[in-house]
Amino acid sequence: MSGYPPQTYLFVPGNRPERFAKALASGADRIILDLEDAVAPADKAAARAAMAEWMASAGEASAKLLIRINDAATDWHAQDLALARSVQAVCVMLPKCEAAGQISEVLARLAGNATVLPLIETARGMLALPDIAAAPGVARLAFGALDYMADLDIQADSLALDVAASQIAVASRAAGLASPLAGVTPALDAAQVSDDMRHARSLGFGAKICIHPAQVAAVRAALAPSAEELAWAHRVLQAWQASGAGAFQLDGKMVDRPVVLKAQRIAAQAARTGSPLIP
Repeated sequence: MSGYPPQTYLFVPGNRPERFAKALASGADRIILDLEDAVAPADKAAARAAMAEWMASAGEASAKLLIRINDAATDWHAQDLALARSVQAVCVMLPKCEAAGQISEVLARLAGNATVLPLIETARGMLALPDIAAAPGVARLAFGALDYMADLDIQADSLALDVAASQIAVASRAAGLASPLAGVTPALDAAQVSDDMRHARSLGFGAKICIHPAQVAAVRAALAPSAEELAWAHRVLQAWQASGAGAFQLDGKMVDRPVVLKAQRIAAQAARTGSPLIP
Protein backbone atom coordinates (compact mmCIF):
# COMPACT_ATOMS: atom_id res chain seq x y z
CA MET A 1 0.00 0.00 0.00
CA SER A 2 1.27 3.49 -0.88
CA GLY A 3 3.03 5.47 1.80
CA TYR A 4 1.26 8.64 0.63
CA PRO A 5 -1.83 9.92 2.50
CA PRO A 6 -5.05 8.72 0.83
CA GLN A 7 -6.70 11.22 -1.51
CA THR A 8 -10.07 9.64 -2.22
CA TYR A 9 -12.57 8.28 0.30
CA LEU A 10 -15.69 6.68 -1.21
CA PHE A 11 -18.94 6.41 0.75
CA VAL A 12 -21.02 3.24 0.38
CA PRO A 13 -24.35 2.79 2.19
CA GLY A 14 -24.03 0.03 4.76
CA ASN A 15 -27.34 -1.48 3.70
CA ARG A 16 -26.21 -1.98 0.08
CA PRO A 17 -23.87 -4.99 0.30
CA GLU A 18 -24.08 -5.51 -3.46
CA ARG A 19 -22.05 -2.31 -3.82
CA PHE A 20 -19.24 -3.18 -1.40
CA ALA A 21 -17.03 -5.11 -3.83
CA LYS A 22 -17.74 -2.59 -6.59
CA ALA A 23 -16.53 0.18 -4.31
CA LEU A 24 -13.27 -1.66 -3.70
CA ALA A 25 -12.80 -1.94 -7.47
CA SER A 26 -13.48 1.78 -8.02
CA GLY A 27 -9.88 2.87 -7.52
CA ALA A 28 -10.69 4.88 -4.40
CA ASP A 29 -7.92 4.88 -1.80
CA ARG A 30 -10.35 4.21 1.05
CA ILE A 31 -13.92 2.94 1.33
CA ILE A 32 -16.26 4.28 4.02
CA LEU A 33 -19.06 1.89 4.88
CA ASP A 34 -21.74 4.28 6.07
CA LEU A 35 -24.13 3.67 8.95
CA GLU A 36 -25.16 7.30 9.34
CA ASP A 37 -26.89 9.55 6.79
CA ALA A 38 -27.06 7.02 3.96
CA VAL A 39 -29.02 4.48 6.03
CA ALA A 40 -32.60 5.04 7.20
CA PRO A 41 -33.34 4.32 10.89
CA ALA A 42 -35.35 1.22 10.03
CA ASP A 43 -32.41 -0.20 8.07
CA LYS A 44 -29.59 0.38 10.58
CA ALA A 45 -29.67 -3.11 12.10
CA ALA A 46 -29.72 -4.81 8.70
CA ALA A 47 -26.83 -2.61 7.57
CA ARG A 48 -24.73 -3.63 10.58
CA ALA A 49 -25.43 -7.29 9.87
CA ALA A 50 -24.52 -6.96 6.18
CA MET A 51 -21.32 -5.11 7.01
CA ALA A 52 -20.30 -7.63 9.67
CA GLU A 53 -20.73 -10.53 7.25
CA TRP A 54 -18.83 -8.90 4.40
CA MET A 55 -16.00 -7.43 6.48
CA ALA A 56 -15.35 -10.81 8.10
CA SER A 57 -14.17 -12.09 4.73
CA ALA A 58 -12.58 -8.90 3.37
CA GLY A 59 -9.02 -10.12 4.03
CA GLU A 60 -6.26 -7.66 3.11
CA ALA A 61 -8.86 -5.21 1.83
CA SER A 62 -9.82 -4.55 5.46
CA ALA A 63 -6.94 -2.07 5.65
CA LYS A 64 -8.82 0.15 3.18
CA LEU A 65 -12.14 0.08 5.02
CA LEU A 66 -13.55 2.68 7.40
CA ILE A 67 -16.88 2.67 9.18
CA ARG A 68 -18.85 5.88 9.62
CA ILE A 69 -20.78 5.35 12.81
CA ASN A 70 -23.71 7.37 14.09
CA ASP A 71 -22.83 10.22 16.41
CA ALA A 72 -22.69 9.95 20.19
CA ALA A 73 -26.09 11.58 20.71
CA THR A 74 -27.96 8.81 18.85
CA ASP A 75 -29.37 5.49 20.04
CA TRP A 76 -27.28 3.64 17.42
CA HIS A 77 -23.85 4.86 18.52
CA ALA A 78 -23.08 2.04 20.97
CA GLN A 79 -24.25 -0.67 18.57
CA ASP A 80 -22.15 0.79 15.77
CA LEU A 81 -19.08 0.77 18.02
CA ALA A 82 -19.76 -2.84 18.98
CA LEU A 83 -19.77 -3.74 15.28
CA ALA A 84 -16.55 -1.82 14.66
CA ARG A 85 -14.86 -3.69 17.50
CA SER A 86 -16.15 -7.09 16.39
CA VAL A 87 -14.75 -6.69 12.86
CA GLN A 88 -11.56 -5.02 14.16
CA ALA A 89 -12.13 -1.91 12.08
CA VAL A 90 -8.87 -0.03 11.48
CA CYS A 91 -10.55 3.38 11.44
CA VAL A 92 -13.89 4.85 12.46
CA MET A 93 -15.29 8.10 11.10
CA LEU A 94 -16.95 10.03 13.92
CA PRO A 95 -19.69 12.44 12.81
CA LYS A 96 -20.34 15.74 14.58
CA CYS A 97 -17.22 15.47 16.70
CA GLU A 98 -17.28 18.33 19.21
CA ALA A 99 -14.71 17.41 21.87
CA ALA A 100 -11.46 15.51 22.22
CA GLY A 101 -13.10 13.42 24.93
CA GLN A 102 -15.44 11.90 22.37
CA ILE A 103 -12.42 10.52 20.54
CA SER A 104 -10.95 8.85 23.61
CA GLU A 105 -14.36 7.37 24.43
CA VAL A 106 -14.60 5.85 20.95
CA LEU A 107 -11.04 4.52 21.01
CA ALA A 108 -11.66 2.85 24.37
CA ARG A 109 -14.35 0.73 22.72
CA LEU A 110 -12.40 -0.24 19.61
CA ALA A 111 -9.90 -3.01 19.02
CA GLY A 112 -6.12 -2.84 18.72
CA ASN A 113 -4.54 0.17 17.07
CA ALA A 114 -7.71 1.58 15.56
CA THR A 115 -7.86 5.29 14.79
CA VAL A 116 -10.63 7.89 14.56
CA LEU A 117 -11.34 10.28 11.70
CA PRO A 118 -13.40 13.13 13.20
CA LEU A 119 -15.90 14.97 11.05
CA ILE A 120 -16.05 18.66 11.92
CA GLU A 121 -19.64 19.64 11.18
CA THR A 122 -20.79 22.08 13.86
CA ALA A 123 -19.87 25.36 15.50
CA ARG A 124 -18.97 23.46 18.68
CA GLY A 125 -16.63 21.25 16.70
CA MET A 126 -14.95 24.30 15.20
CA LEU A 127 -14.35 25.83 18.63
CA ALA A 128 -12.77 22.58 19.84
CA LEU A 129 -10.59 22.15 16.73
CA PRO A 130 -7.13 22.43 18.34
CA ASP A 131 -7.95 19.85 21.02
CA ILE A 132 -9.62 17.49 18.54
CA ALA A 133 -6.72 17.66 16.08
CA ALA A 134 -4.16 17.04 18.84
CA ALA A 135 -6.05 14.15 20.45
CA PRO A 136 -4.23 10.78 20.47
CA GLY A 137 -5.52 8.34 17.89
CA VAL A 138 -6.74 10.88 15.34
CA ALA A 139 -6.01 9.76 11.76
CA ARG A 140 -6.79 13.12 10.13
CA LEU A 141 -9.70 15.58 10.04
CA ALA A 142 -12.63 15.92 7.63
CA PHE A 143 -14.94 18.87 7.01
CA GLY A 144 -18.64 18.08 6.86
CA ALA A 145 -19.47 21.27 4.98
CA LEU A 146 -23.14 20.51 4.32
CA ASP A 147 -23.93 19.90 7.99
CA TYR A 148 -21.84 22.91 8.95
CA MET A 149 -23.86 25.08 6.58
CA ALA A 150 -27.06 23.80 8.17
CA ASP A 151 -25.76 24.39 11.69
CA LEU A 152 -24.81 28.01 10.96
CA ASP A 153 -27.63 28.64 8.46
CA ILE A 154 -25.22 29.84 5.76
CA GLN A 155 -25.05 29.30 2.01
CA ALA A 156 -22.45 27.45 -0.04
CA ASP A 157 -20.97 30.73 -1.31
CA SER A 158 -20.56 32.18 2.19
CA LEU A 159 -17.07 33.37 3.10
CA ALA A 160 -17.67 31.77 6.50
CA LEU A 161 -17.37 28.36 4.85
CA ASP A 162 -13.89 29.11 3.52
CA VAL A 163 -12.85 30.53 6.89
CA ALA A 164 -13.93 27.32 8.62
CA ALA A 165 -12.19 25.16 6.03
CA SER A 166 -8.98 27.13 6.41
CA GLN A 167 -9.10 26.75 10.20
CA ILE A 168 -9.42 22.98 9.82
CA ALA A 169 -6.39 22.93 7.52
CA VAL A 170 -4.39 25.05 9.98
CA ALA A 171 -5.35 22.83 12.93
CA SER A 172 -4.35 19.74 10.96
CA ARG A 173 -0.97 21.18 10.09
CA ALA A 174 -0.31 22.36 13.65
CA ALA A 175 -1.11 18.88 14.99
CA GLY A 176 1.13 17.15 12.45
CA LEU A 177 -1.77 15.46 10.67
CA ALA A 178 -2.12 14.86 6.95
CA SER A 179 -4.09 17.59 5.19
CA PRO A 180 -7.83 17.23 5.80
CA LEU A 181 -10.65 15.76 3.73
CA ALA A 182 -13.03 18.05 1.87
CA GLY A 183 -16.71 17.26 2.18
CA VAL A 184 -18.97 15.80 -0.47
CA THR A 185 -20.00 17.38 -3.74
CA PRO A 186 -23.67 16.42 -4.29
CA ALA A 187 -23.36 16.74 -8.08
CA LEU A 188 -21.90 13.90 -10.15
CA ASP A 189 -20.64 16.31 -12.83
CA ALA A 190 -16.89 15.71 -13.08
CA ALA A 191 -16.13 19.37 -13.76
CA GLN A 192 -17.97 20.46 -10.63
CA VAL A 193 -16.22 17.83 -8.53
CA SER A 194 -12.83 18.92 -9.88
CA ASP A 195 -13.61 22.61 -9.29
CA ASP A 196 -14.66 21.89 -5.70
CA MET A 197 -11.49 19.89 -5.05
CA ARG A 198 -9.24 22.53 -6.58
CA HIS A 199 -10.87 25.16 -4.38
CA ALA A 200 -10.45 22.96 -1.31
CA ARG A 201 -6.83 22.36 -2.28
CA SER A 202 -6.27 26.13 -2.35
CA LEU A 203 -7.44 26.20 1.29
CA GLY A 204 -5.06 23.45 2.40
CA PHE A 205 -7.04 20.25 1.82
CA GLY A 206 -5.47 17.16 0.29
CA ALA A 207 -8.30 14.65 -0.03
CA LYS A 208 -12.04 14.47 -0.64
CA ILE A 209 -15.03 12.36 0.31
CA CYS A 210 -16.76 10.91 -2.76
CA ILE A 211 -20.35 9.70 -3.00
CA HIS A 212 -20.05 7.90 -6.35
CA PRO A 213 -17.24 5.96 -8.06
CA ALA A 214 -17.40 8.42 -10.97
CA GLN A 215 -16.10 11.17 -8.68
CA VAL A 216 -12.87 9.37 -7.80
CA ALA A 217 -10.96 10.14 -11.00
CA ALA A 218 -12.09 13.78 -10.96
CA VAL A 219 -10.75 14.27 -7.43
CA ARG A 220 -7.44 12.64 -8.25
CA ALA A 221 -7.04 14.77 -11.38
CA ALA A 222 -7.78 17.95 -9.44
CA LEU A 223 -5.08 17.11 -6.90
CA ALA A 224 -2.44 16.41 -9.55
CA PRO A 225 -0.09 19.31 -10.39
CA SER A 226 -0.96 21.25 -13.53
CA ALA A 227 1.44 21.50 -16.47
CA GLU A 228 2.20 25.09 -15.44
CA GLU A 229 2.99 24.04 -11.86
CA LEU A 230 5.24 21.23 -13.07
CA ALA A 231 7.16 23.53 -15.39
CA TRP A 232 7.59 26.14 -12.65
CA ALA A 233 8.77 23.57 -10.10
CA HIS A 234 11.26 22.12 -12.58
CA ARG A 235 12.78 25.55 -13.26
CA VAL A 236 12.96 26.46 -9.57
CA LEU A 237 14.61 23.19 -8.56
CA GLN A 238 17.08 23.34 -11.44
CA ALA A 239 18.06 26.91 -10.56
CA TRP A 240 18.30 26.06 -6.86
CA GLN A 241 20.63 23.12 -7.50
CA ALA A 242 22.77 25.25 -9.82
CA SER A 243 22.98 28.22 -7.47
CA GLY A 244 24.25 26.41 -4.40
CA ALA A 245 22.93 29.36 -2.40
CA GLY A 246 20.25 29.76 0.23
CA ALA A 247 18.55 32.48 -1.81
CA PHE A 248 18.81 33.42 -5.48
CA GLN A 249 16.93 35.23 -8.22
CA LEU A 250 14.85 33.64 -10.96
CA ASP A 251 13.05 35.75 -13.56
CA GLY A 252 13.82 38.82 -11.46
CA LYS A 253 12.17 37.38 -8.35
CA MET A 254 13.78 36.29 -5.11
CA VAL A 255 13.66 32.54 -4.48
CA ASP A 256 14.34 31.34 -0.94
CA ARG A 257 13.58 28.32 1.21
CA PRO A 258 9.74 28.59 1.30
CA VAL A 259 9.63 28.80 -2.50
CA VAL A 260 11.97 25.82 -2.87
CA LEU A 261 9.84 23.82 -0.42
CA LYS A 262 6.76 24.56 -2.52
CA ALA A 263 8.56 23.35 -5.65
CA GLN A 264 9.65 20.20 -3.82
CA ARG A 265 6.05 19.50 -2.78
CA ILE A 266 4.93 19.81 -6.39
CA ALA A 267 7.71 17.41 -7.41
CA ALA A 268 6.53 14.94 -4.76
CA GLN A 269 2.94 15.24 -6.02
CA ALA A 270 4.19 14.58 -9.55
CA ALA A 271 6.01 11.47 -8.36
CA ARG A 272 2.85 10.23 -6.66
CA THR A 273 0.70 10.61 -9.76
CA GLY A 274 3.37 9.37 -12.14
CA SER A 275 3.53 12.74 -13.91
CA PRO A 276 6.92 13.74 -15.33
CA LEU A 277 8.35 16.81 -13.62
CA ILE A 278 9.07 18.26 -17.05
CA PRO A 279 5.62 18.38 -18.73
